[in-house]
Amino acid sequence: MKLRLNGDEFETAAATVRDLLHQLGLAGKPAVVELNQRALFPREHETTPVSEGDVIEIVQITAGG
Repeated sequence: MKLRLNGDEFETAAATVRDLLHQLGLAGKPAVVELNQRALFPREHETTPVSEGDVIEIVQITAGG
């Protein structure tokens, strides 16, 4: 399925946000996920489905100066 990820077209077979994070190598890492302009709690990643045409923004949280 095709969706928009951080402003770019992206193709995935992920069923959930958690699957998508795993595909991107971000599983278990701190990240803020917004799905169709709605911020998700980390506990929602496992149960929130990804659908054709969704708009997803992911920002990885990193420490540093």
